[in-house]
Formats: sequence, C-alpha cells, structure tokens
Amino acid sequence: MDWIEFPSLSRGDMLTIKKTIDGSFKEFTRAYGDLIDKFFDPLQDFLVLLERLLITSPWPVVLAFFAAVVFLMSRKVSITIGTVIALSLIGVFGLWEDTMRTIAMVTVCTMLAIVLGIPIGIFMASSDRVQRLVNPILDLMQTMPSFVYLIPVVMIFGIGKVPGLIAVVIYAIPPMIRLTNLGIRLVDQDVLEAADAFGSSGTQKLMNVQLPLALPTIMAGINQCIMMSLSMVVVASMIGVKGLGQEVLNAINNQYLTAGVLSGLAIVSIAIIFDRATQAYGKRLQKHSEVVHG
Repeated sequence: MDWIEFPSLSRGDMLTIKKTIDGSFKEFTRAYGDLIDKFFDPLQDFLVLLERLLITSPWPVVLAFFAAVVFLMSRKVSITIGTVIALSLIGVFGLWEDTMRTIAMVTVCTMLAIVLGIPIGIFMASSDRVQRLVNPILDLMQTMPSFVYLIPVVMIFGIGKVPGLIAVVIYAIPPMIRLTNLGIRLVDQDVLEAADAFGSSGTQKLMNVQLPLALPTIMAGINQCIMMSLSMVVVASMIGVKGLGQEVLNAINNQYLTAGVLSGLAIVSIAIIFDRATQAYGKRLQKHSEVVHG
C-alpha cells in the first residue's frame, strides 16, 4: 500500500463529477435564468433610482441630508461635523460620484439583508431545531471565500449591478440573522412570563416585548452588515459594480498608489460614518429600553 499519496478519485472520475455538476447548473441557468433575472428587476430599478438620485441631486442638498440623518441617529454634533468634513474631503478629491454609487449599493444591500435577515433570525429564535439547522449554513456563508459567490451569480445574471448586489447580501447577511436570533433569546425570561401573565399572544409578545428589547442587539447586526457590505464592494467591482471598489480595482491593475489609497480612505470614511451613527443609535436604544423596562 502506498502511504505517500493520499487515496483519491482518479482524474477521470473527478472530471465526470465536475462536468455533471457544471452541466446541470448551466442547464438550470438556461431554463430559469431569464425568469430569475426578471424577478430581480424591481430591485435593480430601485438601486438605479437611488443611485441616480444621489448623483444628480445638488451636492449641498446631499451633504445636508447625510448630516441630518447622522445627527438624528447619533444626536452628537461631533459625529455630524466629522461626517460633513469626511464627505467634503471625498468631494474635493474627485470621488463624490463613486462614493454616492457605493453608498447606494450598501444602502440597498443593507435594506435587503434586514428584510430577509430579521424574519430568519426570529424563526431561529423560536425553535432550537431551526437554529441547529440554520447555523451550519451561516457558518458556510461566513467562511466561504467571497470570490466563490461571484461564480454562480455571474452564471445566472451575467455582469452588472444585480449579481454584485446578491453576492454582497449573501456575504453580509449572516451577522444580521445571528444577532437577531441572539437578541431575542437574551430577553429576560421574567419579562416574558409577565407578558404571558397579562394574556399576550405570541405575536403580541414578539412585537411588543421581544423585538423592542432585542433592538440594540439587532442594531449591532445592522452595523456589522454595513461593515461587511463595504468590505465586499471591491470584490463586487470585479463583476461590473461601479463605485469606489472599481476605483480600487483599477488602481491595482494599473499600479496607481495614490488613486488606490484615496479610494480606500473614502471607503474607510464611509465605514466610520455608518459605524459611529449606528453604534450611537444602538446605545440610545439600549438606554431607552433600560428606562422603560427598568
């Protein structure tokens, strides 16, 4: 027996397996690709609309809008001033349009992750069996190299915004699901027993007790979702997603140090703005829940 080489399938067997799987997926793509593509058309239309709105609106209006949103979330003047300074510097260095494209992409990805992730997290929190089933899937989604996500979505959708958006959501949604599940499970059992004593139904208990108390943890999930979406924009630029990620990719291909550093710093600036605003909002929710529930 040969103890040097590990016993493995022959090249012929591996080639047969690969051809079978790849062929089946290509047949699926030919049969249902157009239908799946049409299903995501509204999402693409919304992304294009938001992107166009941010790019074509006067920059002072957009800057004031972001400053207002950050202030309403954080209620801190320092974070608001930092947001204005960061976005102003981004505009000065000629990255305003690319930044607006990236913000539009991250916004839509985060909204989609919230819409899909929170219900799945609630479903996981309601059943230990579901949690045991979903956790390995989330582990796979978080550990799979991000480039691998691009292969099936490109085969189905081709090059463009939608495949990039789907790849980003797949990469960014696990924290949203996990922290929603965790937040609901961490709700004090005494509070739930009190709700039961008052005759609350399952839906009333979820909407009026569990979700409000879990909201700070859910906000942490949204924060992580945004951060992971931003980390994925460079990879998504490889399949035609325009924005700061494409600028970084061009800088790598052409060895433009300054352009790459400036685009990278712009992504970092957006990440810091989103992070500080969502963290401050989460802390405010935490304080509010402590006051209300005591």
